[in-house]
Amino acid sequence: MVLKDIPPDARPREKLLALGPAALADAELIALLLRTGFKGVSVLQLAQQMLDAFGGLTGLLNAQPTDLKRIKGLGPAKRAEMAAVIELARRSLTRELAQRPVLADPSQVKAFLKLQLGSHEHEVFAVLFLDAHHHLLKLEEMFRGSLTQTSVYPREIVKRALELRASAVCWRTTTLRAQPNPRVPTST
Repeated sequence: MVLKDIPPDARPREKLLALGPAALADAELIALLLRTGFKGVSVLQLAQQMLDAFGGLTGLLNAQPTDLKRIKGLGPAKRAEMAAVIELARRSLTRELAQRPVLADPSQVKAFLKLQLGSHEHEVFAVLFLDAHHHLLKLEEMFRGSLTQTSVYPREIVKRALELRASAVCWRTTTLRAQPNPRVPTST
């Protein structure tokens, strides 16, 4: 179905302007970013194909621009736009976390780590360095490994925590496309 065939009040842009972004389905929000489909495939169908190909919104948000190449109809411009939107979300969340306690809401930490580290193609050991009030000082990828393992040196984590004057740390390891698993913060 072509977007022009949809009643005006049901089109994603008009629906967003009338009801707000929360009223739109994931595919409709993505369709707004893509703007156009291609011959025989509407923008809504293309958006749904993207969600299906990556197992939903979380998978799509963890996709790299190179991963998007496998979706027919996504050229370099659309892949770049998607990467830009994902990066804006990461930056926004990073700034938000820097202004309030990181551990006030564990789901917030999980979402932050998913956005920051969910798309690596190798194992990563990352550390959140926190101040005395559990505000984010810095997120660092301390160690990198292969697809399935990495070597971690605790003395390097302690050394970096002291350099940053961190009062607590929270770490996460990940394997290829794994979900984040935040650890309980430990005082240094």
